[in-house]
Amino acid sequence: MAALMSRALPSHCAGLPTAVDNLITEVGIRLAQLKGIGVAVGPGSFTGLRVGLSYAKGLARAGGIPLAGVPTLDAMALAAGSELPDGTLLCPLLDARHDEVYAALYRFSVDALEKETDDLALTIAELLGLISGEASLIGDAKAREVWAWATANGFKTMLLEAAKLQCTGGMVAALAAARIADNQADEVTALEPRYVRAHGVGRAPAR
Repeated sequence: MAALMSRALPSHCAGLPTAVDNLITEVGIRLAQLKGIGVAVGPGSFTGLRVGLSYAKGLARAGGIPLAGVPTLDAMALAAGSELPDGTLLCPLLDARHDEVYAALYRFSVDALEKETDDLALTIAELLGLISGEASLIGDAKAREVWAWATANGFKTMLLEAAKLQCTGGMVAALAAARIADNQADEVTALEPRYVRAHGVGRAPAR
């Protein structure tokens, strides 16, 4: 039986090993028993991606455990659930700072979720310029800001409940498990964060 567990940590670095140890203890297994490790590879916080991926790679190498990286926006899109109407345009998004968001567009259907764009870093106006018709948004506090901006400017968007985001970690695990079961684990030394733009760059290039 799957269980949802989360831990509030004071920073990207502090407490991660302890939180993982506590999780392993609570479910009653040892690290050596793991059949695979899934890790979100971004886009997201530069520091958070480096810390999380480095820790996952360390566990995988030390224990000889298969590792699979999962794009964060893909996991968020799946976390939106299966209750959306057929044909819904879905947009998971995260705060990219510098007045931008990380986002991608997906088309939802009863038997598939098709990714229609690459992961992007762009302004709210640029994002809404890619949306035709209605769209459903899912994300953190930035998603509410985008929804409010869209509503004020005549765009038809729906904001999905934030509680759905709690399923993102489970979707990372599910996607990683499927890849590992299909012998598509990543090469540990080659797996890199999905930054989308270079660290330190403010505005994304014009598209």
